[in-house]
Amino acid sequence: MSDYVDLHGNAQSFGDNDAQREVRANDRQYVFHSWSAQGAINPLPIAKGEGVRFWDYDGNEYLDFSSQLVNLNLGHQHPRMVQAIQDQAARLATIQPAVANDVRGELAKRIVERSFEGARSVFFTNGGADANEYAVRMARQHTGRQKVLARYRSYHGSTATAITMTGEPRRWANGTLDAGVVHFEGPYLYRSPFYSSTPEEESERALAELERTIQLEGPHTIAAIILETITGTNGVLVPPPGYLPGVRELCDKYGIVMICDEVMVGFGRTGEWFAFQAFGVNPDLVTFAKGVNSGYLPLGGVVVSEEIHKSFEDRAFPGGLTYSGHPLACASGVATFDIFEDEGVMEHVRDLSERVIAPRLAEFAERHPSLGEYRGKGMIWSLELVKDRNTREPLVPYNASGEAAAPMNAVIAACKSAGLWPFAHFNRLQFAPPLIISEEDLVKGLDILDEVLNIADSYSTEA
Repeated sequence: MSDYVDLHGNAQSFGDNDAQREVRANDRQYVFHSWSAQGAINPLPIAKGEGVRFWDYDGNEYLDFSSQLVNLNLGHQHPRMVQAIQDQAARLATIQPAVANDVRGELAKRIVERSFEGARSVFFTNGGADANEYAVRMARQHTGRQKVLARYRSYHGSTATAITMTGEPRRWANGTLDAGVVHFEGPYLYRSPFYSSTPEEESERALAELERTIQLEGPHTIAAIILETITGTNGVLVPPPGYLPGVRELCDKYGIVMICDEVMVGFGRTGEWFAFQAFGVNPDLVTFAKGVNSGYLPLGGVVVSEEIHKSFEDRAFPGGLTYSGHPLACASGVATFDIFEDEGVMEHVRDLSERVIAPRLAEFAERHPSLGEYRGKGMIWSLELVKDRNTREPLVPYNASGEAAAPMNAVIAACKSAGLWPFAHFNRLQFAPPLIISEEDLVKGLDILDEVLNIADSYSTEA
């Protein structure tokens, strides 16, 4: 019995063989990797994935606690997703976006119906970065203004406007590709930039800071405020009570478009179709990607409000993509909705989050001095690791590298050695498993994290 099938359709067994050597050689010779010094990396070749696991060519098994890049909401090789793509390919593999297509229209309809009150249409893109690019373009065209406000501790993509809006170190080396972007501080109670002591104070002070920024920049110059509804990579920062409604009020007050970036947290990740639905707000534009079809094919988009849609009734929208609403990608998107409903995915996420994850992390906090704070919602959580819980000194410095990053590197290596693929950033050990994970596998992953935190504890002043 074979372990996997190689590129040439040959059945193979795990181990050091020609198939693995070919993968390694081709990658190192011909593939240019993102966010990397090409000579300093040695990417792990992966042979196959199934459900919530994947395997390298040596047969090492990994429990996928990151959903790859927080996109694999329905897990690896979901048979209904694969079948939907195969069926669509058999009847119409591709067609240009200027014509009407049944599966494209069906997916747009389902997204609009499950998004926000006042939603009207969907503009499809190839992923999250270009979704944010086009949302900003819509806001600028709609308002006739140019500036966009974006938060620090955010990630919006690596294309020109998206990387400029990003509020973390990946932006730095790229310069200012869009001069119309202005950054502001958002709420982060554990490390409050406003010296707040309660969630309510943090919300009030963060909103006051945002309004000061609006006034100092000139409200009449600001087209949009873009924010990750729940900050993803940069800490899983859940907004405090009143914050998102307060942003909505400021947008209404000054005629500014509110853009919710739901690329990472949309489509069930937090136990809602879209994360903003838990906070009582209706944005003007919503960007999405990742979970809409678990990344089985490149797909993203912008949900557009009725008001903004009407801006382009009698004038052309200046933008488009060859693969906008690609039939194969949309077919897997439609299948996603069917699977969510037939398999009770949303209910499953909420149940495991409340009954298993939150209580277990509370136990971690009692026993591990390196765990300064845990926070999250649904199937996306962050463990903020510290050297000292009294001073809240991070386990590693901000944007650490080299020897300074050694403690976190040890934690990450321990996860992988134990068969758990983590989602980590700076001093935070985060996790976001596929939404279909069983309780048994979830507990197994949490058990590994529990053990791994002992390594972080060894660096703690309380150890």
